[in-house]
Amino acid sequence: MKYSSNPDTITRDYFDSLLLETRYIDSMLPDTGMNLYGVDFDTPIMTAALSHLHNIAEDGMTVYAKGAAISNAVHWVGMGEDEELERVTATGARSIKIIKPHADNREVFRKIEHAVSAGCLAVGMDTDHAFNAHGGYDDVFGLPMKPKSTEELAEFVAAAKVPFIVKGVLSPRDAEKCAKAGCAGIVVSHHHGMVQYSVPPLMVLPDVVSAVGKDMPVFIDCGISSGMDVYKCLALGAKAVSVGRHLMPLLKNGPEAIAQRINEMTSELAGIMARTGVKSLDDMDPSVIHRRNF
Repeated sequence: MKYSSNPDTITRDYFDSLLLETRYIDSMLPDTGMNLYGVDFDTPIMTAALSHLHNIAEDGMTVYAKGAAISNAVHWVGMGEDEELERVTATGARSIKIIKPHADNREVFRKIEHAVSAGCLAVGMDTDHAFNAHGGYDDVFGLPMKPKSTEELAEFVAAAKVPFIVKGVLSPRDAEKCAKAGCAGIVVSHHHGMVQYSVPPLMVLPDVVSAVGKDMPVFIDCGISSGMDVYKCLALGAKAVSVGRHLMPLLKNGPEAIAQRINEMTSELAGIMARTGVKSLDDMDPSVIHRRNF
């Protein structure tokens, strides 16, 4: 058998290797509502922290945010100008701003302060953009990056005054360091296959959840495109999931198209919850999952 080195292919194969048992007796119609950081949402399906969506649709980041607002979903925001973030939060979408690991921490602190003043629900950092593929520090659109220590993360947490989340965690070891720094959440992600042969986020998810305990929300992204994918993530311990590339082609059709797909996926999730005896997101049970071995 020839194995692929493409993390997106590996991730898809892992999703498809997981099978479900059904549980009908004593089941009922499920509730897909979620409370995150004191705010109620209708779905655990969130947008992902994308950037530069103006290449797809005019003011694409705002279109994206409006879709999340319509579906009452958490909205994540990636790299962009301050003015763009202000337009995003003005849509009413409850947004989480993800900041790059700038080499100059003064820029990190400035962006944290701006995100909070703009009304973001939470802020965080994209830690996996620290290095390039050639053994040096990363450079993103001419902006130098650098890895951050546990102590630096703790400083960002203290400065934020709102929940601080680390994105790009793909090991229990990094998850434990995030917990030590006082982070309020982590995103298990390989950043759309930044490193070949990366472990699928869903594979490492249970170990990450075990490493940080039940008090820290653990989110997950990469390759999620259906309610079934969402269910598998939630059953294995995720608080919520982020969907990005699956939604990107819909931007041209406006925010209603984004909201419609989020709502469709939420309905797909509800259908699977009902058929596996899960009445709410708090009742997710990993024992319903079985790994294909035939």
